[in-house]
Amino acid sequence: MFRTIISILLWPFAIMVFVLGAFIYILLTFIFKPTQLYPAANIICRLMLFAGGQWLRVEGQRPQKDGQPYLYLFNHESLMDAFMLGGAVKHYITAVGAEYQFSYPIWGTLAKRHGAISIKRDKLKKAIHSLDKAEEAIRKGISFIISPEGTRTLSGQLGEFKKGPFHIALNTSVTIVPVALMGAYEAKKKTDWRLSPGILTICFGEPVTSEQYKSMDIDILRAHIREKIQQLIDNNRKGK
Repeated sequence: MFRTIISILLWPFAIMVFVLGAFIYILLTFIFKPTQLYPAANIICRLMLFAGGQWLRVEGQRPQKDGQPYLYLFNHESLMDAFMLGGAVKHYITAVGAEYQFSYPIWGTLAKRHGAISIKRDKLKKAIHSLDKAEEAIRKGISFIISPEGTRTLSGQLGEFKKGPFHIALNTSVTIVPVALMGAYEAKKKTDWRLSPGILTICFGEPVTSEQYKSMDIDILRAHIREKIQQLIDNNRKGK
């Protein structure tokens, strides 16, 4: 009952903050390039989390802006994941997202104006084209966030990783940053509309450079990064 009452109070506030923040950010993209707007994105993302009853805690060393591009690979827990990453990373990042998300009136416009790339997972040729566009952007120095699981967890456990992000890495030699997100699943499950206020933790692992993975094939690299993210999650749980 408590969660239901809190959620009824928080959702209108969170939606209002999101709409206002998205409107301001979209307007700013007509004046500034998205690469110049990451300080505003940081603030808006943190405000969005706060409006949903969440406080963001950052652990680990955040990669420096001058070391870009990075490929941030993370466990997909909740719709709050993007706001956690946007509120923690101190430079411009964009994403590869499912095509249906771009049809949402506000979120879709925001994603397009921010430079996100849509991917249609059930159409192989279109998916490959989307990955090619991401690779092209990475070669120009743009950093990306991608969830190798492809969709939000239904159990709270780390799922199987798809190969797409690792094709990108092997084709571009981008530095991979394993990231563990904790607390977002409990805060807003995919199967439950209610919110649970609390602390969300984002933990940045040690970057994995192309020198470290260039001799790996795609399956070994996929398993290697999954293990690193799982270790970050396990270490955080042990520390509680």
